[in-house]
Amino acid sequence: MGITLYGNSCSPCTMNLMVLLTEKEVEYEMVTVDYLSNEHKKPPYSDMNPFGQIPIFQDGDLVLFESRAIAAYIAEKYRDKGTPLLGNTVEEAAMVRVWVDVGANHFEPAANPIILEQTSNWDYGTELNQAVVDENVKKLEKVYDAYEIQLSKTKYLAGDFFSLADLLHINPIDKLTYTSAGSLLDDRPHLKAWWDDICSRPSY
Repeated sequence: MGITLYGNSCSPCTMNLMVLLTEKEVEYEMVTVDYLSNEHKKPPYSDMNPFGQIPIFQDGDLVLFESRAIAAYIAEKYRDKGTPLLGNTVEEAAMVRVWVDVGANHFEPAANPIILEQTSNWDYGTELNQAVVDENVKKLEKVYDAYEIQLSKTKYLAGDFFSLADLLHINPIDKLTYTSAGSLLDDRPHLKAWWDDICSRPSY
């Protein structure tokens, strides 16, 4: 059995894994799951992920869910294939881990509600909650300020090398550019230069 990715290209987490597999030059089969009809909450997908979420990753008999865990597995298993994404030293690897965690614990909690509120109505026709957007734009500004400081010191988040930490930001920030938070990049020159760099990668 080969590698299969179950998900939807409209999902930032799925898209991140598609970019990652491309960067690592790994062949895989993509199975599109119709999340608008809640297909991901029904068998066989709910059998593979009891939380009824996508993406789901299958490598032979191994089935994984939770996109960051999947990403870490791919980056480690194919460490010597395609683009190096984990650093070349213990210290570099530690910095990659730091900024992956920053993305998970600081960036995504601010970014995801904005994306959900300002794009979900395209898919579901839900009413925009502007208070949620405004609150999380303020949180995102603080996160971006921290990124601006880091990126004034290094070309990429974990150092002067493109890493998994950068890659996992590509699709969520792309989604943010279609929201009221998109202009926040323009006010931070180092952040904007970083974004222009990573979003122009052929894998994306």
